[in-house]
Amino acid sequence: MKPYLISYSDTTGGAARAAFRLHQALTLSGVQSRMIVAQKKSDLVTVEGNKHGKIGKVLSLVRPSLGDYLMRLQKTPNENLHSMAMWPSGLVDDLNQSDADVLNLHWINNEYLSIREIAQLRKPLVWTLHDMWAFSGAEHYSTDIESVRWREGYRADNRPAGHGGIDIDRWVWGRKLKAWQRPIHIITPSRWLAACAKASLLMHDWPVAAIPNPLDTRQYKPWPKEHARALLGLPTTTNLVLFGAIGGINDPRKGWGLLKPALESLAAQKFEVECVIFGQSEPVNPPRLGLPLHWMGHLNDDVALALLYSAADVLVLPSRQENLPQSGTEAQACGCPVVAFNCSGLPDVVVHGETGYLAEPYDVEDLAKGIFWVLEDSERHARLCEAARVRALRLWSPEVVVPQYMRVYEAAIESYKSKA
Repeated sequence: MKPYLISYSDTTGGAARAAFRLHQALTLSGVQSRMIVAQKKSDLVTVEGNKHGKIGKVLSLVRPSLGDYLMRLQKTPNENLHSMAMWPSGLVDDLNQSDADVLNLHWINNEYLSIREIAQLRKPLVWTLHDMWAFSGAEHYSTDIESVRWREGYRADNRPAGHGGIDIDRWVWGRKLKAWQRPIHIITPSRWLAACAKASLLMHDWPVAAIPNPLDTRQYKPWPKEHARALLGLPTTTNLVLFGAIGGINDPRKGWGLLKPALESLAAQKFEVECVIFGQSEPVNPPRLGLPLHWMGHLNDDVALALLYSAADVLVLPSRQENLPQSGTEAQACGCPVVAFNCSGLPDVVVHGETGYLAEPYDVEDLAKGIFWVLEDSERHARLCEAARVRALRLWSPEVVVPQYMRVYEAAIESYKSKA
């Protein structure tokens, strides 16, 4: 079996890291996996970067800027990333002529693969979705209410309130609907995103499987808490609440605006707790919550991350919407319980009362209650830590995830042969 994993990057961003981890897991399992990316950061020979020299590298930088510029023609209250996927990459011939048995698309945005190019691929296709873009318009995340456009179709009469200018979302969705006549085998890391894909007008009759991202549970494992805190320069005698996101506190979807008042509530109750933030360095004007904040900056090293999760007493994921956040799986593999809202893909990460706490969506007081519940009883906290590690081994270890991927790959190959 020779799968080719197609991703914009191999290490930059959560989706890229998930694809890279899958590639590593497949390779370690004896599968002849290769990874094709626009931006290569790793030194693995099985990861292939831009083959088109300096001109190709320049174009890979220019195309996203052109797409971003044209997106300004649409006015939308949706602050999440939007992608048009209209500029050709020139990858199609190489991929079609390759020795790949199956092509596994991952996050191919930032104008890496165009909508038309995806339709031109002449190999068995599997697509791992890391957000909602594939079945939506140009937006990567939107609501999942009954009347949302990705369920109904993007019509002229159902534009959301506050939406103006050229309806690029509708134009992008229409191009997908026209181009993608052959169903693609879809994989989603969470059951929530799988349900969204099956409920979408674009993918409702496509094969969809929910398979979590693999995680190297030998690398992400518990370290002695005192040792981890000493190495990271963190206090040794207080409760540490961990929050992390790419962009830190600045991404509204990641929910810092909901965690902040929850922490302020705990501080007002004189509960002994401090907050550790990673994914961002300390800003010029840091927030004041009535409790100490520790800024860890960007941590891309797996060992440093495992140490950080081991140093923390609880990870809080206050996101308004998530697929299967890797910070949540990483933390639990390191024996760190998780508190999150009971929404989107987060119930796939946390078992309420067993590996953490699921608060009522977007109830700040219940979020604070969940943090307090995890931390207040040392014996219960120890049980949560142990259960988190056990569940991580059972669900996210490579030896558990890789066979599930192989079954989808084989199904895609058989389906392709039957229609050839």
